[in-house]
Amino acid sequence: MSSEKILINIGHSPDPDDAFMFHALANDKIGTGRYEFTHTLQDIETLNRRALKGELELTAVSLHGYAYMTDKYAICSCGASMGDNYGPMVVARKPCSIEDLKGKKIAVPGELTSAFLALKLLLGDTFTHEVHDFDQILNVVAAGEADAGLIIHEGQLTYQNQGLSLIVDLGKWWYEETDGLPLPLGANAIRKDLGREVMEEVTAILKQSIQYGLDHREDALTHALQYGRDLDRAKADEFVGMYVNDWTLDFGEKGRQAVRLLLQRGYVAGIIPNPVDVEFIG
Repeated sequence: MSSEKILINIGHSPDPDDAFMFHALANDKIGTGRYEFTHTLQDIETLNRRALKGELELTAVSLHGYAYMTDKYAICSCGASMGDNYGPMVVARKPCSIEDLKGKKIAVPGELTSAFLALKLLLGDTFTHEVHDFDQILNVVAAGEADAGLIIHEGQLTYQNQGLSLIVDLGKWWYEETDGLPLPLGANAIRKDLGREVMEEVTAILKQSIQYGLDHREDALTHALQYGRDLDRAKADEFVGMYVNDWTLDFGEKGRQAVRLLLQRGYVAGIIPNPVDVEFIG
């Protein structure tokens, strides 16, 4: 029997919730058995694009991006980021209505993000968009280079620091649209060519890492803080609480239903070209 380790390359975002989730794995807090993990930190749109090519064994993906990679990846039942009556936001320099966004140029963090899918479900083809790095969107809007911005990650807690106004919270909008479902945003996807046994085992280790973070919150938060642009410890704790919680340990039936409904609506609206068969592991 070979004792050689199975290498699992992990990709995740350089933001506090992902860092919190992977703290135990990144800092050798839990046993990993026959697996060796490496970590690559990149923004979610870059990870989506890499996943289309199947480059990483385990990677954070947008649920919208997942619609285009079901041949290569299954969704881990743990590791989800769900917006439970909150989520990505559209902000602008001055207050306006949702109707006023029509015909405007909106800065977005990527066309494969779930935030972009939700925005398209809300506004259809009535706006133009420009892709920017997620951590530059507030600056782009504040500088007047776009009429509005679609913000994800910690920008949801800091946009007011730049004097910007909230136009719509897409998580709230979705919650009302669906009689109380959370908005599925991010997930961890595992490559199918690893085989079922490895997929199950790696997903179980991921779940252990998330549980470790929740059980050792202060330590995990200290690790996560290094990725919390403009967040103090209290704000970072609030942000992590929004996106690492019971939903993250397991989508549950309601979470799975929300994923299927989001992708189905994307297909019916003509945003996603084919019906999506969602496969969950673990």
